[in-house]
Amino acid sequence: MVNLKINGIPVSVPEGSTVLQAARAANIRIPTLCYLKDVQCVGSCRMCLVEATGARGLVAACVYPVTEGMEVRTNTPAVRQSRKTTLELILSTHKKKCLSCVRSMNCELQKLALEYNAEEDMFGTDHDLKPIDDLSASVVRDNSKCVMCTRCVAACGQQTISAIGPNNRGYAKAIGSPYDVSLAFTPCVNCGQCVVACPVGALYEKSSVADVWGAIVDPDKQVVFFTAPSVRATLGEAFGLPVGTNVEGKMISAIKQLGDVKCFNMDITADLTIMEEADELLSRLQGGGALPMFTSCCPGWVKFAEHYYPELLPNISTCKSPQEMFSALLKTYYCQKNGIKPENLYVVSVIPCTAKKFEISREELGNYTDAAITTRELAKMVKEAGIDFANIADGKFDTPFEEASGAGAIFGATGGVMEAALRTAAYKLGGSGAPLEFKEVRGTQGVKEAEYTVGGTTVKVAVASGLGNARKVIEAVKSGEKDYTFIEVMACPGGCINGGGQPYVHDEIRNTIDLKAVRAQALYDYDGESRLRCSHDNPAVEVIYKEFLGKPNGHKSHELLHTTYHEREKY
Repeated sequence: MVNLKINGIPVSVPEGSTVLQAARAANIRIPTLCYLKDVQCVGSCRMCLVEATGARGLVAACVYPVTEGMEVRTNTPAVRQSRKTTLELILSTHKKKCLSCVRSMNCELQKLALEYNAEEDMFGTDHDLKPIDDLSASVVRDNSKCVMCTRCVAACGQQTISAIGPNNRGYAKAIGSPYDVSLAFTPCVNCGQCVVACPVGALYEKSSVADVWGAIVDPDKQVVFFTAPSVRATLGEAFGLPVGTNVEGKMISAIKQLGDVKCFNMDITADLTIMEEADELLSRLQGGGALPMFTSCCPGWVKFAEHYYPELLPNISTCKSPQEMFSALLKTYYCQKNGIKPENLYVVSVIPCTAKKFEISREELGNYTDAAITTRELAKMVKEAGIDFANIADGKFDTPFEEASGAGAIFGATGGVMEAALRTAAYKLGGSGAPLEFKEVRGTQGVKEAEYTVGGTTVKVAVASGLGNARKVIEAVKSGEKDYTFIEVMACPGGCINGGGQPYVHDEIRNTIDLKAVRAQALYDYDGESRLRCSHDNPAVEVIYKEFLGKPNGHKSHELLHTTYHEREKY
């Protein structure tokens, strides 16, 4: 342990800690802008400068190591003036359209500028308005707002994609794609990790809010929403509720107050995915299909495989994602039951993921989903409608898609798809005595492994969270180092609960709590309290098979619920 003083307060921290880590251990706040826990620590923004004994001038707290007996001052006149000047220089090249910015009132730069009384025009306004890149199906880039913190670059690099990075040098330096092409023409997988990493409004999702409002007031349209498993665990953050608050009931009521709409539970097609996927895995185990089998729920991961590992496409489950399964059922089964013309049903999915916006544009999926809106976009609609979310009474999902299993709910956390599939596969192999929980695949670690023997069959599984970790698992499989049966991959670190469409979380919160773990716990708590724990116990799914689909992996299921993938350029 190393002993030091910060602002006269004794602090003891492990050797190798930085001044920033020591300050946070003592509940002393040091502002940051470019630093983001688990993503980037480079000390380039100079917002965290402090005075420290033994140092020449001010030092960056996020990278400066502590030493025995060190004394640190975080609030001297020189420190405050340095931070204010840094902010004013940043503001001089920043497009200050704060009133209409997607990050207004939730912008890290805006917050710091207010705290340090920074003058927005102290050094004039010295920037050219750069063209907005909105050709991507999912992510919009406005470089006129970029503050060069490079958090987006680090997030994309962590995903081993590097679709964006610094171009040019010196004053001409700018964040962009190679040769300044649009994100749409790069191997970007639309995961949106750059969006949640950006502290300002330089990156944001391509909004479908106006289209959804238009459908709601269209007399010729019947509008149905369905919500992804993780949205219930994160939406409340957009309204000031604590991280990890389950707001399912409030979410349903708020959606129904947007207009004459129905609200369904996407957990049902998470259960349906498991029925199809577990049957597919057993079929491959017994019939000699391509192994290991990879999950296919995450469109970011699927696009990553198409770009970088096309030789593995036969190994990916042919199941569509729960979003696409639900939309397909709505435009066929639901329309037939209710005498609705498919073209008059407007289907809106509420998802934690920007990649789902790209997914609905894939022609091989049938174009059943009319709009995919993120958790943030739903929050925007609720606020625009003047709904008092925090105090609204709980509502219930509409029939016939209301109740699902806890297995469907945990889809939103890394390892959740694997655990849900194992519950059903274990039941099919071992009968009613099969285990309900597979805790070895839980947790926010980047890679998890486990081995289970059920009904005389041994299954080796792996869970990869984040595409950098997915690449490690794939390379281990290709080299022969690992021999897995079933692999779950989620593009976003932590899974959907940390998706690119989730509510913005200020770096001071993201840097001090395990955001992924707290959000995931809300889903596991929901699962533990559920009446139904396994996908195969869901009566709604049983009815769908009885009335419409026939059986898992049957002809009708393959026609509507399964798909194909294709190789894409690596660039």
